[in-house]
Amino acid sequence: MPIGRQASRIWPSGGVHLWPPGGMSEADAHDRGHLVYAARGVLSVHTERGTSIVPANRVAWTPAGFVHRHRAHGHTDMRIVFLPASLARLIPARPAVFTASDLAREVLLALTGPREYDRAASARLRRVLVDELREAPEQPLHLPEPRDDRLRAIARRLYEEPGDTTPLAELGQRIGASARTLSRLFRDELGMTFYEWRTQVRIGHALILLADGHDTAYTARACGWANPSHFIAAFTAVVGTTPGRHRASG
Repeated sequence: MPIGRQASRIWPSGGVHLWPPGGMSEADAHDRGHLVYAARGVLSVHTERGTSIVPANRVAWTPAGFVHRHRAHGHTDMRIVFLPASLARLIPARPAVFTASDLAREVLLALTGPREYDRAASARLRRVLVDELREAPEQPLHLPEPRDDRLRAIARRLYEEPGDTTPLAELGQRIGASARTLSRLFRDELGMTFYEWRTQVRIGHALILLADGHDTAYTARACGWANPSHFIAAFTAVVGTTPGRHRASG
């Protein structure tokens, strides 16, 4: 049962949830994979594999059987579309985030809007949606969860303080691991360097702060950027728009 949800409209193929800031669902799993899209606001999707951040130009995919939770940041209009197994097998068998093309966005809104489509039309729209996602690049807004205890210790610290600028070598000294060992673990477990992973943590936190109404300068400082221009460049490279434009669009 969702916690703090304002309103919802649900049917077997998907639905709409309107969340207040901080609204959150309880942990759940479905026998079909599902896509979530934030028509307004920002969502975070949490699974055992990590956390996906979903602003209005992204779509998050959670395969069947994955225990997950949704959390809203800012007033959020969440759209959810379930996929049959025949379509789900065409996209990754793990949580992922994709760019929402203009066509994908319109199909998501149509499938979760007031118009009722017959079964054949609904199936065709879902196929178009999946075709669009297959053409879209996966985005660095899914933050994988580390398994190694040493990486988990670093992750906990940065989740709590995304603006922490402590170098990897110093973090390693505190947990009894060399920077070389930690660098190898980040590459082997998470497929990226420590600094790439930390940037993803910071951008995810920045999206949440912007959704909560904070301005660009405050968000940059809170996420570890002393120079707002550097923050704007990093944010734009990941999200595809500047923090100011993203905030205005929400």
